[in-house]
Amino acid sequence: MNSLTDLLNIVNTNYKLTPLDTSKYEGIKVSGMKFDIKAFKAEGLGHVSIMSARGFFGLMKMDTLIINPTELDLPLYSYDRILAMGNDTLIIELYNTMNEDADLSSLDTLKSAHSHLPLRDPGTHWYDNIKLPCSLSFKGKKATSPEFDALTTEHLKSFLATPNLQVTDNEAKKEKALFYINGLLEHGGPSTDVFVKALGPGATATLFHDVLFGI
Repeated sequence: MNSLTDLLNIVNTNYKLTPLDTSKYEGIKVSGMKFDIKAFKAEGLGHVSIMSARGFFGLMKMDTLIINPTELDLPLYSYDRILAMGNDTLIIELYNTMNEDADLSSLDTLKSAHSHLPLRDPGTHWYDNIKLPCSLSFKGKKATSPEFDALTTEHLKSFLATPNLQVTDNEAKKEKALFYINGLLEHGGPSTDVFVKALGPGATATLFHDVLFGI
């Protein structure tokens, strides 16, 4: 399983990361899981956050990486990797928060090249109309983990290398990101509901806006 440190190093190679103060969110415990959350300003890119969760005597591990590119006109990038009950799940979703279309053909090519991997049914969700086709959803066993690792690294590098433009209409870009973020808070979901249970709706909204997405 890729370490979040390795993924941050990939981002840092392209855009210098400066840690932000997230000390109040260290060691949140809920439903048998302990969460560790950190956030960074990525110079020239936007906001980056990571979240790791461990629980059930080490039988469940979940890592999350979020990139909200407030300075570049790229999609919002969300990575989740979950190890539980002998299963390895890889989910990388990109959401259209762009003012102009970006050339994501390298990510489409990468997805096609890994079509042999065991697909996971992502289900139907309220955000499907802004989720981009180059998003990934796989669920396998231990044997698929090395390929999941390699794909994760290559996908992140390809995303960061996507030709892009500086954001010129910051307000329009912000509104598109807020549509997704506020939708998570409004509609709920596995991750959102965990934090609402632990922190309450108000503190969860603050966590999402200030720490996870930086907007």
